[in-house]
Amino acid sequence: MADPSSYRPKPGQIPDSPGVYRFRDEHRRVIYVGKAKNLRQRLANYFQDLAALHPRTRTMVTTAASVEWTVVSTEVEALQLEYSWIKEFDPRFNVKYRDDKSYPYLAVTLNEEFPRVQVMRGAKKKGVRYFGPYGHAWAIRETVDLMLRVFPVRTCSAGVFKNAARTGRPCLLGYIGKCSAPCVGRVTPEEHRELADDFCDFMAGRTGTYIRRLEKDMMAAAEEMEYERAARLRDDVEALKRAMEKSAVVLADATDADLIAVAEDELEAAVQIFHVRGGRVRGQRGWVTDKVENVDTPGLVEHALQQLYGEETGDSVPKEVLVPALPEDPDAVSQWLAGRRGSQVSLRIPQRGDKKDLMATVQRNALQALGLHKTKRASDLTTRSRALEEIAEALGLDTAPLRIECFDISHLQGDDVVASMVVFEDGLARKSEYRRFQIKGFEGQDDVRSMHEVIGRRFKRYLQEKERTGEWEETPAPTGPVPAPQDAATAPATVPGPDATVPGPDATVPGPDAIAPGPGTTAPDLDAEPREDDGRPKRFAYPPQLVVVDGGQPQVAAAKRALDELGIDDIAVCGLAKRLEEVWLPDDDDPVVLPRSSESLYLLQRIRDEAHRFAITYQRAKRAKRIRSSPLDAVAGLGETRKQALIKHFGSVKQLKQATIDEICEVPGIGRRTAESVAVALASAAPATPAVNTATGEIIEEDDGGSTT
Repeated sequence: MADPSSYRPKPGQIPDSPGVYRFRDEHRRVIYVGKAKNLRQRLANYFQDLAALHPRTRTMVTTAASVEWTVVSTEVEALQLEYSWIKEFDPRFNVKYRDDKSYPYLAVTLNEEFPRVQVMRGAKKKGVRYFGPYGHAWAIRETVDLMLRVFPVRTCSAGVFKNAARTGRPCLLGYIGKCSAPCVGRVTPEEHRELADDFCDFMAGRTGTYIRRLEKDMMAAAEEMEYERAARLRDDVEALKRAMEKSAVVLADATDADLIAVAEDELEAAVQIFHVRGGRVRGQRGWVTDKVENVDTPGLVEHALQQLYGEETGDSVPKEVLVPALPEDPDAVSQWLAGRRGSQVSLRIPQRGDKKDLMATVQRNALQALGLHKTKRASDLTTRSRALEEIAEALGLDTAPLRIECFDISHLQGDDVVASMVVFEDGLARKSEYRRFQIKGFEGQDDVRSMHEVIGRRFKRYLQEKERTGEWEETPAPTGPVPAPQDAATAPATVPGPDATVPGPDATVPGPDAIAPGPGTTAPDLDAEPREDDGRPKRFAYPPQLVVVDGGQPQVAAAKRALDELGIDDIAVCGLAKRLEEVWLPDDDDPVVLPRSSESLYLLQRIRDEAHRFAITYQRAKRAKRIRSSPLDAVAGLGETRKQALIKHFGSVKQLKQATIDEICEVPGIGRRTAESVAVALASAAPATPAVNTATGEIIEEDDGGSTT
């Protein structure tokens, strides 16, 4: 625990300008980011008597080891920089709202030649128009199904679209009138885009004008005795009205607004947002967060606004934002929102009428969300705490192991040997810390030797990080393969060495300074040019209190030997054997038998199973990549880019085999000599065994440019 006076800036050193400040811990990680109108006044609040500070603030300043700041011109710039740094550094003491699930959106891909309507989740893409979010994907599909009668926009995937264009036959929706079938040329790209634009206008809330136009056309058709056309228009109007009925009118003046409500207690806060477009609720979402910093309701509202609109532009930011309390500096926040939207944004508290009534509804939703979350978490937190305490007692640890790392080896009869490392903190999976390894020290099957190699590589990296930050003051024993100590000021930044691993598919992508070499890639040496530490979470910098290996006595002994060789004696090791679910400790002839119904055994099993899942997923992907082959692989000098160009041009390897050399030469980048080599390679390739759909007996044609052997 650090004394804040040890890193307090000198009097007069802090400017009295607007700016953003960062607190760092002893590992140089950024643990808190804040902004201030006056940096001198704000930072002075942190360096007062510890007894006068809020408990959370006191914990933060005693965890920190340094503070730094950046001066900006305006408070709006400070707001934007604060959001950027919170997102980049993920500080542990900042309030961060996280969705409890990935909300589905109704998306229209306006960036394609033929826009497509579909359900999308995850990060938003440029050139795609989004509507929502919705509570359930089925709600989107019901709405789309009703509207396709009036706006027959394409909904099929790229593969279905290309196949229909190749065969000249539209899909079922094209036959029943729920798709305009641009794939077979029934409408031009311009006509199809106009349909997509009308669809977007209707979803954006401009419904009245379109329905009145349809009703006018219906009456005109009836007067001209075109009764069939009038009946179709009547059905179209009814379909649109049914779609509109699914979102009732809540604001009579066709308002575009977002309503944000906050429910909080001393420890947690829940935020609920209603998205109102055209007077109707078009989407709803919510977050729950721990109040890890001393923050009041205006502060929670400001954080919610940053989270909600930090990456939004244009119409995604509404004209009006209604909140339960105004942020500390509402003018700066309003200017920031206006900059995101490109026009004026009203930020205010509703005082009367329909908007106040709707805000009360949003507030009730926030209270229910907080209550439901606390009900779920109470039992979960109690269970996890009991499990960690039981593990500490059974293994003879001084404290509960708040960080546990588990390692597993996976292979197929000695081939494609890989290993996984999963991390659990406070009993919960921390997937951004997952790592996977390729066994490099030897060939063949030897789980014990593989475990020794993986543990050694992982903790060798830990010692390098510890040395780089200056925490390691003594030279280790010469028996360990640890490089000589360096001065902390000149030590290189964290650059993966030859033992670097590849983050898995569940892992968070490291920051831009991190290098993740893939299979067959040579990583930079640790003696590369040093770079300044930027405070981002590092890969192997944080040691666990407990290492769990998947296996029995031999694997545990190998892991312990690897730690001893590196001079590490403050990390506990155990193994969980699958056969009888026994826990093995180093140098013990008898296992520790945990009760079959104990929470400690359940937690260890969950950690072990997660390590096994992560390892076998990587091993299968590696094996599949190795065995996947194509006749084009035999063509010397033909890289992936030109392979893809050939497949894209002809549609499949089967079509490419039937092409002449002159036709192959028409592909950009393919010369005559290469075309001749391609033709020879395809002619000499053995025909692949056709795949058969076992349900229908249909032969599945090869269309992806490759085959599996």
